[in-house]
Amino acid sequence: MLNRVVEEVHKLIIDGRRVESVSGRHFETLNPATGQPFARVSAAGVEDVEIAVRAARAALSGPWGSMKPSERGALLLRLADLIRRDQDELAEIESMDAGKPVSAIRRQDLPAVLDTVTYYAGMADKINGQVIPTRPDALTYTVREPVGVVAAIVPWNFPMMIGMWKVAPALACGCTLVVKPAEITSLSMLKIGELAMEAGFPEGVFNVTTGSGRTIGQALIDHPDVDKVTFTGSPGVGRTILHAAAGNFKRVTLELGGKSANIIFSDADLDAAVRAAASGIFFNAGQVCSAGSRILAHEAVYDEVVERLAARANSLRMGDPLETSTSLGPVVSEAQMHSVLDYIEVGRREGAHVVTGGKRAGEEGYYIQPTVFSGVRHDMRISQEEIFGPVAAVIPFRDEDDAIRMANGTLYDLAAGIWTADIARAHRFTKRLRAGTVWVNTFGPTDVRLPWGGSRDSGFGREHGEAAIDNYTEPKAVWINIGH
Repeated sequence: MLNRVVEEVHKLIIDGRRVESVSGRHFETLNPATGQPFARVSAAGVEDVEIAVRAARAALSGPWGSMKPSERGALLLRLADLIRRDQDELAEIESMDAGKPVSAIRRQDLPAVLDTVTYYAGMADKINGQVIPTRPDALTYTVREPVGVVAAIVPWNFPMMIGMWKVAPALACGCTLVVKPAEITSLSMLKIGELAMEAGFPEGVFNVTTGSGRTIGQALIDHPDVDKVTFTGSPGVGRTILHAAAGNFKRVTLELGGKSANIIFSDADLDAAVRAAASGIFFNAGQVCSAGSRILAHEAVYDEVVERLAARANSLRMGDPLETSTSLGPVVSEAQMHSVLDYIEVGRREGAHVVTGGKRAGEEGYYIQPTVFSGVRHDMRISQEEIFGPVAAVIPFRDEDDAIRMANGTLYDLAAGIWTADIARAHRFTKRLRAGTVWVNTFGPTDVRLPWGGSRDSGFGREHGEAAIDNYTEPKAVWINIGH
């Protein structure tokens, strides 16, 4: 079975066709659960990017550009139907490619994908301008037009879900796309690109180029016919994109890192708080930009929170992501595994105490034991830097001001959580926290109807909801003289 899968080459999608790269080169993608190759993927180069962007540009003035908004919405609904039809295959692909437990993909990722696509399908014919009165001898109004060719650069932690956060609103707005999935997790977006062809999207509307970010990602950012770049990933790469985009004034949306604080007060429901805190840091092996990696616990309940969190960590079942009983899979790659293990050693050297975990689990695949640190100081690297692994830093605080100081005391402003029975305190904290999303007595849920994003090293711009429409449209003012 493995040899059959490895022998298959997953080709690029350009101009409505599956095509081999111009160079004919391939790369292997590895299963994080085993460390073994299970697929070969075409390695696009600069020439392939040129062809894909040219196809996307041509589609804007072709059938796609003249299509009614309601027809775009109907195509998105057809795509949702096909994703639903093939959801078992998509779940297996995503699990093998990214190491994600298949049960979590079926429970969270795929429902979110379908919700996103259907939401923006319904939005396609409701992207409206305004009539704005200015003077008696003029009719003045605005319309919203597609921004043009969009380069969507997708991360490896949620390849399918975050990919569709970008694809669905861009298509609803009438843009065309060149999607660049992460090199190590390319397969689900290639599959969705295939389904888009089956759904009937015109040639050139939905292109997928796979390969090195340094090569084809850079080529997309530099290309003069790419009008917009939307990127989810690390702050370092985000800065590179922003600098490059300044050369030709591309529009850019960046959703970057996080070091989210999950704040537990002494009056909180500790059962619910610790259960959610464990999910908030161990879900997807901690590879979540909004992971609650800093658990701030009031000193009155600190020891109990540490003890309960360690017990939750020890109860997680690690194993084959394709088994439905698995709750914690591997991290995505060997490089990521070593990065996380290095941070664990940093925490030890800085004086934090490993309550549980702290090591690689097994010798096959890229598994890391779920790890809980106590005795963490706010200034430690494991409190300040994004680890992107199953590593929780539990930090004590004295009072509200102490908690706010630490919660706001990193370079990231993506998300935060508050656990308290005091509704007045919850409102005070929501107002004082620097975060794009604040959860109260819960942690982690998102919805396509609510804006998502942050500021500072968490990026800028918002995905989801009506805010995403602004990402993919340009307003045009129209002034008609109606005077004599």
